[in-house]
Amino acid sequence: MGIAFDAAPDRPEHIEAILNGLDRYNPETTTIFQDYVTQQCEDRTYDCYANLALLKLYQFNPHLTRDEPVTNILVKALTVFPSPDFSLCLHLLPPHILSPPPSSSPGSSAPDTPLAEAVTKLAHLNALLEQCAYRDFWDALDADDLFADLVADVSGFEELVRVRIAVTVGQGCRAVDRGVAEGWLNLQGKEFEAFVEEICGWGVGVDGVVSVPVNKENEAKGTVVREEVRFEQFGRVVRRAYEQPA
Repeated sequence: MGIAFDAAPDRPEHIEAILNGLDRYNPETTTIFQDYVTQQCEDRTYDCYANLALLKLYQFNPHLTRDEPVTNILVKALTVFPSPDFSLCLHLLPPHILSPPPSSSPGSSAPDTPLAEAVTKLAHLNALLEQCAYRDFWDALDADDLFADLVADVSGFEELVRVRIAVTVGQGCRAVDRGVAEGWLNLQGKEFEAFVEEICGWGVGVDGVVSVPVNKENEAKGTVVREEVRFEQFGRVVRRAYEQPA
């Protein structure tokens, strides 16, 4: 049985009480949720359900919206890809923040506000992760100083994303060229070897190939397709062929 969408093992009791009661829609709880977002950024926990509740409060009370919690929520959502969390958060933001559309190139047109620009750029990073363009993701992250400011509040951002990339790669690959893997993880040399061997449990061969152990996701399995045709169906086909005029 899967984990419930609203589950968060590290959620404090007072946040749990708010989410399960009428105070969830009380504007006065906005500051409590904002502090909780800050806590998640500092201690590397994650609570999508609570973060969506804060964005919903902003939706009902636009005058309470603060840019920093919004961008921090989106940055935290990047660290749990390929989950749909980032898209869920985007859909709770007002239209004027989503202009230009997230699918547009970051340089296609200038957003009206700093928050809109930040959201557009973060959406571009999310699109690169969804496309498995991991090397492009790291290049984009390093190329724009704004990203350094946006991810600064999220402790261990690069490490968290790197682990998610490794998990995704491990689900679809059994062997990867070392140069390609280094680009995907944005690590080289001894740092790369330490990460893939100690954190991922992969092997680095002298032939320049990184081997990923077999797991239930990347194991090749044969599929046998069986079609069952009942005698009655076969009889109808024969009868129709017999009854057709020559």
